Amino acid sequence: MGAELIEAHDGVLTVRFSGKLKFSELQAVQQAAGDAIEKNGKVRVLCLAEDFGGWEKSEGWGDVSFQAKYDPFIEKIAIVGDRKWEELALLFTSKGIRCVPIEYFAPRELEKARQWLGAPWN
Repeated sequence: MGAELIEAHDGVLTVRFSGKLKFSELQAVQQAAGDAIEKNGKVRVLCLAEDFGGWEKSEGWGDVSFQAKYDPFIEKIAIVGDRKWEELALLFTSKGIRCVPIEYFAPRELEKARQWLGAPWN
């Protein structure tokens, strides 16, 4: 599967991305994340890009409705993946444009990403 919500625990949503991501898969994981946010309130998000292969072509990638609705409930986003995807992933997640702090970590820095997510957000 290209995207799946694998855990929602203690205010952290863990999402796994693998293979070539389809827009429909992103929509499905956003729906699951939205449901978890509505049930639990504010969250931090850990994105695990494992064997990630990029994004399939689609007209829908510009849809920011999830961000518009749920960004007030997302405290931080940590992305863990191969450094070759860092620039594109940060662009895709609109780092610097959204009010949500977003950081990228290499796979060997997973624990650092978890610690960063646990740090208080100012």
